[in-house]
Amino acid sequence: MALLVWQDDLNIGIEVIDHQHMRIVEMLNHLHMAQSSLQRLAVAEVIDELVDYTMSHFAFEEELMEEAGYPFCAAHKRVHEIFGKRVSEYRLRFQAGEDVTDELRTMLSRWLFNHIRGDDKAYAPQVKQHLNQFAREHQQGSWLGRTLKRFFR
Repeated sequence: MALLVWQDDLNIGIEVIDHQHMRIVEMLNHLHMAQSSLQRLAVAEVIDELVDYTMSHFAFEEELMEEAGYPFCAAHKRVHEIFGKRVSEYRLRFQAGEDVTDELRTMLSRWLFNHIRGDDKAYAPQVKQHLNQFAREHQQGSWLGRTLKRFFR
């Protein structure tokens, strides 16, 4: 599998979320490079970083949706939970000695791109509207800044 390339149709129009998604794609590419180097420890480190960062991203995204009153937040959160369990199973298989890197990377890239283009683009208009309204009503960056610091120190 070749390196993944960010495509403009993956942008949802919320800069902080778009950057987080780009970071996940970078990590998927790092996973490919670590696997190519045949260094199991490097692969393990990238898998751990990828899983941890993705879970932090999900928590941040869910908080944005809740704050914006997105009506399908619970369903979106459930999709994240199911995905998290699936990825955790891959991590356990890897830790047990199974080479799941290709399968994991393929699954992650397909799932991520489909999730962004579907589920994430669905919440984007309401979250953008909420963020714009909040910025007008409060000093720029207070809620967003606090939330970013809480999840991504």
